[in-house]
Amino acid sequence: MNKAATLAAAPNVTSHPAHVRIIYRDGEGEIHFDWPNERIHDALADERGTIWIDIEDPGAADNRGVEKMLREVFHFHPLAVEDALHDTHVPRIDDWGSYLYLVFSSIDFDPETDDLCLHELDLFLGANYLVSYHNETLALIERHRKNIERDPENRLRHGADHLLYHLLDMAVGDYLPAIEHLDEAIDAAQDEVFDEPTPHTLHRIFRTKRAAARIHRMIGPMREVLNRLARDPYPLVDEPHRVYFRDVYDHLVRLHDVSESLRDLVSGALDTYLSVSANRTNDIMKALTVVTVMFLPLSFLGGFFGMNFFGNTLAFETPLPKAFLFWSTVVAMIGTPVFMYQWAKRKGWY
Repeated sequence: MNKAATLAAAPNVTSHPAHVRIIYRDGEGEIHFDWPNERIHDALADERGTIWIDIEDPGAADNRGVEKMLREVFHFHPLAVEDALHDTHVPRIDDWGSYLYLVFSSIDFDPETDDLCLHELDLFLGANYLVSYHNETLALIERHRKNIERDPENRLRHGADHLLYHLLDMAVGDYLPAIEHLDEAIDAAQDEVFDEPTPHTLHRIFRTKRAAARIHRMIGPMREVLNRLARDPYPLVDEPHRVYFRDVYDHLVRLHDVSESLRDLVSGALDTYLSVSANRTNDIMKALTVVTVMFLPLSFLGGFFGMNFFGNTLAFETPLPKAFLFWSTVVAMIGTPVFMYQWAKRKGWY
């Protein structure tokens, strides 16, 4: 693996240097995987060549070396540089005449924990160069670089706009496994709701809902970015290459529709959980009410007679034997709950 060049940072941020990796295909078709950053001017002057400069900047906005490079080497507008150094989190595209500035979002998704991480990726597209800027190591960038190393000629000979297409196509492709997993998670949550819902089920539904909402919020603006690349007459995007961006746009349209249906499914699962929980609560309250009503006559009889059948504390004189009163009360206390239970069951209350 080729070593990345390192861009010296300002003295106060030397602990967080920016790493610059450059792949350059010159006008003669020769590929350079370790082009020195001191010779970027030479590569930019080669109108027939294609150069990809990837900047990983852990120091973010505090790294004055990166800001100086973007302004003085590439002559990017200060506003575009400021937007790149400070995360905007909203995918968009700006036309600055001699170059395009794009904000895109890559995704990392852990199917074991359902953890969803969105990473901002800033891109500058020029006539013969593509600059990618990010604050952390992205698996997308690593895969893109390996693809170029495996097949450099086909990846680089069509120009910087075609290189941008491959990068955006891979970024969009990473969203599909996440959406499919969320769909499966919703199905599993729905099955759990009907089988045996628990507080963990509710937590799982809300976690899935939050992930689906974040994906949906990103896919909408990303779709607009691809739509403009496919349809707007940007001089930096060759006419034959617009069809590739249109293909990525079609993928995003389908992902947008699926993410919209995911939101509806999650809302339906949540409503189902609340309904099932309410029904279970009603069943419990119904059972407790029936038990209370069943034992109410027992409480009345015990309180009225005082259960003193063998003493002299009855409130009235009766010629009936006290044993008869005792056993009659026992029969009433046993028979009344049974009668109340059968009556409630016949009425459909239990």
